[in-house]
Amino acid sequence: MATIPTDPKEIFSEFTKDYRDIYGKDLISIILYGSAASGNYIPKKSDINFLIVLSEEAINQLKKSFKAVAKWHKRKVSTPLFLSTSYLTSSLDTFPIEFLTIQKSYQVVCGEDILKELTFHKSHLRLQCERELKGKLLQLRRVYLESEGKTKNLRLIIENSLTAFTSIFMALLYLKDIDPPAEKRKLISLIAQEMGVDEQVFTHLLKVKEGSAKPSAETLNALCEDYIKEVRRLSHAVDLLTL
Repeated sequence: MATIPTDPKEIFSEFTKDYRDIYGKDLISIILYGSAASGNYIPKKSDINFLIVLSEEAINQLKKSFKAVAKWHKRKVSTPLFLSTSYLTSSLDTFPIEFLTIQKSYQVVCGEDILKELTFHKSHLRLQCERELKGKLLQLRRVYLESEGKTKNLRLIIENSLTAFTSIFMALLYLKDIDPPAEKRKLISLIAQEMGVDEQVFTHLLKVKEGSAKPSAETLNALCEDYIKEVRRLSHAVDLLTL
Protein backbone atom coordinates (compact mmCIF):
# COMPACT_ATOMS: atom_id res chain seq x y z
CA MET A 1 0.00 0.00 0.00
CA ALA A 2 1.36 3.42 -0.99
CA THR A 3 2.36 5.65 1.93
CA ILE A 4 1.18 9.25 2.02
CA PRO A 5 4.18 11.37 3.15
CA THR A 6 3.91 13.28 6.40
CA ASP A 7 6.46 15.72 4.97
CA PRO A 8 6.98 16.30 1.21
CA LYS A 9 10.77 16.13 1.71
CA GLU A 10 10.39 12.40 2.40
CA ILE A 11 9.77 11.70 -1.29
CA PHE A 12 12.27 14.11 -2.90
CA SER A 13 14.99 11.52 -3.43
CA GLU A 14 12.78 8.80 -4.91
CA PHE A 15 10.72 11.25 -6.98
CA THR A 16 13.87 12.80 -8.44
CA LYS A 17 15.38 9.40 -9.23
CA ASP A 18 12.25 8.31 -11.09
CA TYR A 19 12.32 11.32 -13.40
CA ARG A 20 16.09 11.31 -13.82
CA ASP A 21 15.83 7.68 -14.90
CA ILE A 22 13.21 8.69 -17.46
CA TYR A 23 14.75 11.86 -18.89
CA GLY A 24 18.42 11.91 -17.90
CA LYS A 25 20.20 15.08 -18.99
CA ASP A 26 16.96 16.39 -20.53
CA LEU A 27 15.59 16.95 -17.01
CA ILE A 28 16.43 20.59 -16.28
CA SER A 29 14.78 20.96 -12.89
CA ILE A 30 12.16 19.73 -10.45
CA ILE A 31 10.49 22.37 -8.30
CA LEU A 32 8.03 21.92 -5.45
CA TYR A 33 5.35 24.61 -5.21
CA GLY A 34 2.04 25.35 -3.52
CA SER A 35 1.00 24.43 0.02
CA ALA A 36 3.72 21.77 0.28
CA ALA A 37 6.35 24.47 -0.26
CA SER A 38 4.73 27.22 1.82
CA GLY A 39 4.51 25.29 5.08
CA ASN A 40 0.75 24.75 4.81
CA TYR A 41 0.94 21.07 3.86
CA ILE A 42 -1.62 18.82 5.61
CA PRO A 43 -0.84 15.07 5.25
CA LYS A 44 -3.58 13.06 3.49
CA LYS A 45 -5.46 16.26 2.66
CA SER A 46 -3.08 18.49 0.72
CA ASP A 47 -1.83 17.56 -2.72
CA ILE A 48 1.88 17.74 -3.48
CA ASN A 49 2.62 19.83 -6.57
CA PHE A 50 5.76 19.70 -8.68
CA LEU A 51 6.92 21.69 -11.66
CA ILE A 52 9.09 19.59 -14.00
CA VAL A 53 11.17 21.49 -16.54
CA LEU A 54 12.36 19.51 -19.56
CA SER A 55 14.45 20.26 -22.62
CA GLU A 56 12.71 21.27 -25.85
CA GLU A 57 13.21 17.74 -27.17
CA ALA A 58 12.00 15.91 -24.07
CA ILE A 59 8.84 17.99 -23.67
CA ASN A 60 7.54 16.09 -26.70
CA GLN A 61 8.13 12.74 -24.98
CA LEU A 62 5.55 12.92 -22.20
CA LYS A 63 4.34 9.35 -22.71
CA LYS A 64 7.54 8.21 -21.00
CA SER A 65 6.03 9.52 -17.75
CA PHE A 66 2.79 7.50 -17.78
CA LYS A 67 3.93 4.99 -15.15
CA ALA A 68 5.64 7.56 -12.93
CA VAL A 69 2.60 9.83 -12.86
CA ALA A 70 0.31 6.91 -11.99
CA LYS A 71 2.71 5.68 -9.31
CA TRP A 72 2.90 9.03 -7.54
CA HIS A 73 -0.84 9.64 -7.69
CA LYS A 74 -1.13 6.87 -5.10
CA ARG A 75 0.99 8.96 -2.74
CA LYS A 76 -1.06 12.14 -3.13
CA VAL A 77 1.23 13.75 -5.71
CA SER A 78 -0.67 15.67 -8.35
CA THR A 79 0.20 15.27 -12.02
CA PRO A 80 3.29 17.50 -12.37
CA LEU A 81 3.19 20.67 -14.39
CA PHE A 82 5.50 19.82 -17.32
CA LEU A 83 6.99 22.67 -19.33
CA SER A 84 10.10 23.87 -21.11
CA THR A 85 12.06 27.04 -20.37
CA SER A 86 10.93 28.62 -23.64
CA TYR A 87 7.29 28.01 -22.73
CA LEU A 88 7.84 29.64 -19.36
CA THR A 89 9.56 32.78 -20.64
CA SER A 90 7.07 33.22 -23.49
CA SER A 91 4.04 32.80 -21.22
CA LEU A 92 4.72 35.42 -18.56
CA ASP A 93 2.48 37.89 -20.39
CA THR A 94 -0.32 35.30 -20.67
CA PHE A 95 -0.27 33.63 -17.24
CA PRO A 96 1.45 36.13 -14.94
CA ILE A 97 -0.81 35.33 -11.97
CA GLU A 98 -0.07 31.61 -12.12
CA PHE A 99 3.71 32.03 -12.34
CA LEU A 100 3.77 34.81 -9.75
CA THR A 101 1.87 32.50 -7.36
CA ILE A 102 4.34 29.68 -7.95
CA GLN A 103 7.29 32.04 -7.50
CA LYS A 104 5.90 33.20 -4.15
CA SER A 105 6.21 29.72 -2.55
CA TYR A 106 8.56 27.18 -4.10
CA GLN A 107 11.54 24.97 -3.38
CA VAL A 108 14.06 23.68 -5.91
CA VAL A 109 14.28 19.90 -5.51
CA CYS A 110 16.94 19.41 -8.18
CA GLY A 111 18.51 21.26 -11.08
CA GLU A 112 18.25 24.93 -12.07
CA ASP A 113 16.26 27.61 -10.28
CA ILE A 114 14.38 28.93 -13.29
CA LEU A 115 11.92 30.97 -11.20
CA LYS A 116 14.25 33.19 -9.20
CA GLU A 117 14.83 35.87 -11.84
CA LEU A 118 11.31 36.02 -13.28
CA THR A 119 9.81 39.50 -13.52
CA PHE A 120 6.27 40.48 -14.46
CA HIS A 121 4.92 43.47 -16.35
CA LYS A 122 2.26 45.15 -14.25
CA SER A 123 0.07 45.86 -17.27
CA HIS A 124 -0.12 42.14 -18.08
CA LEU A 125 -0.85 41.32 -14.45
CA ARG A 126 -3.59 43.94 -14.10
CA LEU A 127 -5.29 42.76 -17.29
CA GLN A 128 -5.33 39.14 -16.13
CA CYS A 129 -6.65 40.16 -12.70
CA GLU A 130 -9.53 42.00 -14.36
CA ARG A 131 -10.24 39.11 -16.73
CA GLU A 132 -10.15 36.52 -13.94
CA LEU A 133 -12.38 38.54 -11.63
CA LYS A 134 -15.00 39.26 -14.26
CA GLY A 135 -14.98 35.62 -15.36
CA LYS A 136 -15.34 34.40 -11.78
CA LEU A 137 -18.17 36.86 -11.17
CA LEU A 138 -20.14 35.28 -14.02
CA GLN A 139 -19.35 31.78 -12.73
CA LEU A 140 -20.40 32.63 -9.17
CA ARG A 141 -23.73 33.98 -10.36
CA ARG A 142 -24.35 30.85 -12.42
CA VAL A 143 -23.45 28.29 -9.76
CA TYR A 144 -25.35 30.23 -7.10
CA LEU A 145 -28.52 30.03 -9.18
CA GLU A 146 -27.89 26.34 -9.82
CA SER A 147 -27.41 25.68 -6.08
CA GLU A 148 -31.12 26.17 -5.36
CA GLY A 149 -29.97 27.72 -2.08
CA LYS A 150 -29.19 24.31 -0.57
CA THR A 151 -26.58 24.19 2.21
CA LYS A 152 -24.44 21.43 0.67
CA ASN A 153 -24.33 23.16 -2.71
CA LEU A 154 -23.48 26.55 -1.20
CA ARG A 155 -20.61 25.04 0.78
CA LEU A 156 -19.25 23.47 -2.40
CA ILE A 157 -19.38 26.82 -4.17
CA ILE A 158 -17.25 28.37 -1.43
CA GLU A 159 -14.84 25.43 -1.16
CA ASN A 160 -14.31 25.20 -4.94
CA SER A 161 -13.98 28.91 -5.71
CA LEU A 162 -12.23 30.63 -2.83
CA THR A 163 -8.70 29.30 -3.40
CA ALA A 164 -8.44 31.06 -6.76
CA PHE A 165 -8.92 34.42 -5.05
CA THR A 166 -5.76 33.91 -3.00
CA SER A 167 -3.68 34.13 -6.18
CA ILE A 168 -5.62 37.14 -7.44
CA PHE A 169 -5.16 38.92 -4.09
CA MET A 170 -1.42 38.25 -4.22
CA ALA A 171 -1.24 39.66 -7.74
CA LEU A 172 -3.15 42.80 -6.75
CA LEU A 173 -0.76 43.47 -3.88
CA TYR A 174 2.18 42.94 -6.26
CA LEU A 175 0.67 45.68 -8.46
CA LYS A 176 0.79 47.97 -5.45
CA ASP A 177 4.40 47.01 -4.63
CA ILE A 178 3.31 45.24 -1.44
CA ASP A 179 4.87 41.91 -0.51
CA PRO A 180 1.88 39.58 -0.01
CA PRO A 181 1.84 37.61 3.27
CA ALA A 182 1.59 33.82 3.14
CA GLU A 183 -1.05 33.71 5.90
CA LYS A 184 -4.49 33.93 4.29
CA ARG A 185 -6.17 36.07 6.94
CA LYS A 186 -3.42 38.66 6.72
CA LEU A 187 -3.72 38.58 2.93
CA ILE A 188 -7.47 39.22 3.17
CA SER A 189 -6.91 42.06 5.62
CA LEU A 190 -4.41 43.76 3.32
CA ILE A 191 -6.67 43.43 0.29
CA ALA A 192 -9.53 44.94 2.27
CA GLN A 193 -7.32 47.92 3.16
CA GLU A 194 -5.91 48.40 -0.33
CA MET A 195 -8.92 47.58 -2.54
CA GLY A 196 -11.88 48.55 -0.38
CA VAL A 197 -13.59 45.16 -0.12
CA ASP A 198 -15.33 43.86 3.00
CA GLU A 199 -12.79 41.96 5.11
CA GLN A 200 -15.49 40.25 7.18
CA VAL A 201 -17.11 38.66 4.14
CA PHE A 202 -13.91 37.00 2.91
CA THR A 203 -12.86 36.01 6.43
CA HIS A 204 -16.24 34.33 6.95
CA LEU A 205 -15.89 32.56 3.59
CA LEU A 206 -12.46 31.29 4.64
CA LYS A 207 -13.86 29.93 7.91
CA VAL A 208 -16.57 28.07 6.00
CA LYS A 209 -13.97 26.61 3.62
CA GLU A 210 -11.75 25.52 6.51
CA GLY A 211 -14.71 24.01 8.37
CA SER A 212 -14.41 26.21 11.45
CA ALA A 213 -17.76 27.87 10.67
CA LYS A 214 -20.93 25.94 9.83
CA PRO A 215 -23.65 28.51 9.24
CA SER A 216 -27.28 27.76 8.48
CA ALA A 217 -28.68 27.69 4.95
CA GLU A 218 -30.13 31.16 5.45
CA THR A 219 -26.79 32.58 6.60
CA LEU A 220 -24.97 30.79 3.77
CA ASN A 221 -27.33 32.28 1.20
CA ALA A 222 -26.72 35.76 2.57
CA LEU A 223 -22.97 35.09 2.63
CA CYS A 224 -22.93 33.94 -1.00
CA GLU A 225 -24.90 37.00 -2.05
CA ASP A 226 -22.35 39.18 -0.25
CA TYR A 227 -19.56 37.14 -1.88
CA ILE A 228 -20.91 37.97 -5.33
CA LYS A 229 -21.29 41.66 -4.41
CA GLU A 230 -17.71 41.88 -3.16
CA VAL A 231 -16.27 40.20 -6.27
CA ARG A 232 -18.23 42.66 -8.38
CA ARG A 233 -16.87 45.54 -6.28
CA LEU A 234 -13.32 44.23 -6.60
CA SER A 235 -13.57 43.75 -10.36
CA HIS A 236 -14.79 47.34 -10.70
CA ALA A 237 -11.88 48.58 -8.55
CA VAL A 238 -9.37 46.71 -10.72
CA ASP A 239 -10.99 48.13 -13.84
CA LEU A 240 -10.25 51.61 -12.52
CA LEU A 241 -6.78 50.77 -11.22
CA THR A 242 -4.00 52.93 -12.65
CA LEU A 243 -0.37 51.78 -12.65
